[in-house]
Amino acid sequence: MRRESPSDKRSIAVVPPEDEKGNVEYKRQLHNCTPARLEKLKTQMSFRLDEGNGGCMYRIGVEDNGCHSLMDYAECAETAKVLEYLARSLNAVVLERKMIQNEIVRDADGFPMKVISENGNGDAVLEVLEPSLLGDGTEHFNEDNPYNNRHHDHREDEEVKHNGHETQPKLDKEPGVITRCELTIQRVETHLLDPSPISGMPVASGKGSGNASNDSPSKGKSTHSDGGSNGEHMSVGETLSARNIRVAVVGNVDAGKSTMIGTLTSSMLDDGRGSSRTSIMKHRHEIESGRTSTASSHLMGFRSTGQAIAGKDTVRARRKSEDEVVRESYRVITLMDLAGHEKYLKTTIHGVASGMADYALILVNSRHPPTHMTHHHLNLCVSFGIHVIIIFTKVDGCPEHAFKTSKSEVIKLLRAPDIGKRPFEVRCEQDIATCMGKLQTLAPMISTSCVTGEGIDLLQKMLFALPKRRRHERKSDRPFEFLVEDIFNVPGVGSVVSGFVNAGSLTVGSNAHVYVGPTDDGTFLRTVAKSAHIARINTAHVTSGQSACLALALTKDLRKKLRRGMVVLMESPQSTREFEAEICVLKGEGTTIRKSYQAYVHILNVRQSAFARKIEMINNNSSAMLSSHTALYGEDNEIVLRPGCRAKVRFEFAQRPEYVRPGMRMLFRDGRVRGVGLITSVPVAEPAH
Repeated sequence: MRRESPSDKRSIAVVPPEDEKGNVEYKRQLHNCTPARLEKLKTQMSFRLDEGNGGCMYRIGVEDNGCHSLMDYAECAETAKVLEYLARSLNAVVLERKMIQNEIVRDADGFPMKVISENGNGDAVLEVLEPSLLGDGTEHFNEDNPYNNRHHDHREDEEVKHNGHETQPKLDKEPGVITRCELTIQRVETHLLDPSPISGMPVASGKGSGNASNDSPSKGKSTHSDGGSNGEHMSVGETLSARNIRVAVVGNVDAGKSTMIGTLTSSMLDDGRGSSRTSIMKHRHEIESGRTSTASSHLMGFRSTGQAIAGKDTVRARRKSEDEVVRESYRVITLMDLAGHEKYLKTTIHGVASGMADYALILVNSRHPPTHMTHHHLNLCVSFGIHVIIIFTKVDGCPEHAFKTSKSEVIKLLRAPDIGKRPFEVRCEQDIATCMGKLQTLAPMISTSCVTGEGIDLLQKMLFALPKRRRHERKSDRPFEFLVEDIFNVPGVGSVVSGFVNAGSLTVGSNAHVYVGPTDDGTFLRTVAKSAHIARINTAHVTSGQSACLALALTKDLRKKLRRGMVVLMESPQSTREFEAEICVLKGEGTTIRKSYQAYVHILNVRQSAFARKIEMINNNSSAMLSSHTALYGEDNEIVLRPGCRAKVRFEFAQRPEYVRPGMRMLFRDGRVRGVGLITSVPVAEPAH
């Protein structure tokens, strides 16, 4: 064994020089860091994590030029402690904490010397894996989690290679023993990490020895309570399925829907000129005109305490992405921004029909009485069995008489026979608890202002308290059914379809054979689901109740056949041109439905014109029905349906076959909504080829 003498105290190179880019960062020592210094370090770590697609490495006790800093064990451990708290504040964990000794020793005169074995391969270096201070935070993960194969049992960490033999490591923790450390840090897909441990951590004031056995919470247990009675832990995918409340936001064109969603998701008030809505609008013409023309979804997260997740990232000075919000959230609210102008009514109806909403926020401008569109939106939500919550907006500076008029008109609409809701004004938290179990009959009303913030806190508490209505987990055992809402062609990936998992589950990969269709001729395309994303997070498994994206292995010619309204199935794909449904005709001026009547049909994500080929009355007992609810008989004794009539109708799609099945809810219209119904049977089916 020989030793190399350096010409300078810190000129012994042990690793390559640091690169300004990439996911590797060098640190000499962190001690007595001020809050401002911690924020800078946090920003730096966030950059390194982004560079490594969620993973990075920190080399402690190393200069920027790659030379050893000659720190001892206590100094390295203290720095590692600071970095681990910083990682946890960014929803990341330390996967590996490696202490390295015997790389540099001191000679008889106290000068550092680099130790090199006779064969020059560095076998004399002692590398010991220590348990992280806060635990890896992954003990509650599923067995198939991709991070699990990177974690080792701490008992296995005690065994290291030293001189070619498995031995128990014995680090020298005495002062002056030259040591350096390497931390492997990885973002994790869980909301169970404390999002802000940095605020109270002792390292900010230099307290604590940095030993992993001191000042540490229980290993693998989250400092963030899940708030449940059974203490159940959930990953991001499970949270987006079991704790995701889908809320449709509808209202007239001037009600401030996009502004409200922007305020809720960004946690920042509006400036009175629409600054909040610009962060969520898709198209430039929407920003310029202030009118939403396309349906879009936005995530709002809550911690287990009910505190809303701030939508702005103070570290990166930008809006948080969906995956960042979900990682921090115990409960997620999906806010669906729908168009309010009558010109885009078709888009709004499709959003309500296919959005799988648990609740609907009906926004009303407090300065103007509700319009016919407000009545139309109420009818639409009630027809689909969606519980409604009335939100009065723009109450700041609103004349008292105008607000009083708007409120009285809304109360009249709610009490109308076709709506049948009892208005209930919410003024405090106790009112929220009172109406929670009675939303089927009650319609809570909250007064808000996105400029002054009045009522916003109350609305947030209302959203957090809402119970989940649709139990999608009950459909996880059914055959896989994915509703295609949008189609993308991503360079380097291929065809990507986004939509909603309506039933079943799917594990993607080379063996995930699926059928996508139907095409214009009624056939299904057999392909493979290569990969999947949930809220921009890569996942290997999707299940019912989740909004996801699937990458499909399709050739360029087959990609052209994809369209919105398709489904992705695993077995027994069938398409049909005809279906039977029990319908109820809603009230409307001049509504007459007879054989060959053509309407535009909405069935979940399916939108297409259809003809009424056959009509049969249900319970056509004229003595038991009001005169306005009885059917008429036209020429040749054909049935003519009037508002209030119930009938069994066979429809035929006008353009192409679609995938429908019994039990699906439908809505048909010819301009305005004319009726709703439930599919009872699919008499004609074409098997896939």
